[in-house]
Amino acid sequence: MIIRVFTAGIISLSLIAVILLPKTKINLPFFANSFSEKIKASTTVSVDRSPTRKVSYQDPPQLTASSIVVMDAKTSAPLYEKNPNLKHFPASLAKLMTSLVALEKCSPTTVVTVSRVEKEGTQMGLDVGDKVTVENLLYGLLINSGNDAAAALADYCSESREKFIESMNEKALNLGLTSSHFMNPTGFDSNYQYSTAADLARLANVAISNPLIAKIVATKSTVVTDISATKSYYLENINELLGQVQGVEGIKTGQTEGALENLVTKTTRNTGSIVVVVLGSKNRFDESKKLIEWAFGNFNWASSQ
Repeated sequence: MIIRVFTAGIISLSLIAVILLPKTKINLPFFANSFSEKIKASTTVSVDRSPTRKVSYQDPPQLTASSIVVMDAKTSAPLYEKNPNLKHFPASLAKLMTSLVALEKCSPTTVVTVSRVEKEGTQMGLDVGDKVTVENLLYGLLINSGNDAAAALADYCSESREKFIESMNEKALNLGLTSSHFMNPTGFDSNYQYSTAADLARLANVAISNPLIAKIVATKSTVVTDISATKSYYLENINELLGQVQGVEGIKTGQTEGALENLVTKTTRNTGSIVVVVLGSKNRFDESKKLIEWAFGNFNWASSQ
């Protein structure tokens, strides 16, 4: 008896299912998307591809720089490396981090009143009491490599210079620059201020992705003023490759007694973009030029599809 009732129940449920299910709309997002979305055959997905070696590939030139990175700017793929993780004094390449942190803490239109002036090393020409926008200080920082501009930004765009430097190190960690540490915003040599060619290549790539920084580092020379337009600052870019080597877009020079000659450069030709870093060089401009020509002469960049 129990078996008959059970069997009858199953049959009844089956009949109900047959009657109701065809009329019931079941929403299953995963399957609905799979079947309802039609993908056209002509649809393409943009993919950045790493450059490939040419058939005529030749080894890179032998250079004096202690550390070198040649990196594809779009994919971060290394094209050539020499001691990429060797810790080195960054010198004024540290100002790339200074500029990023300053723009996080201050608007380009913020007016900075200079409270003290860093007189050591390269200058943009600030005096105590000058009132200059953050944007114009960035021009002085990245074109003239002004240590006075670096100090003014660090003093104004944070609670203190020490807090600004803390932010520089926090930013480094956020960017994955695990072999970098900063002790000052200017790039002065310190046993605890260091970076690597690999880290600086990544830092440069991030910095130049900022439209304002990209515009500044590509500027050969310019004149900026204080907010009253009564005082002018004449700025000349130290980077000799600007306007001399095809496709060079910037980005920063650095030189101290301990660091020797440093340079990070971004160059774009046709569909290819590279970042070149040389640290501890005896001739940074000539060696960077040789690496740029070597990279574009030995690799192919495919159009993104």
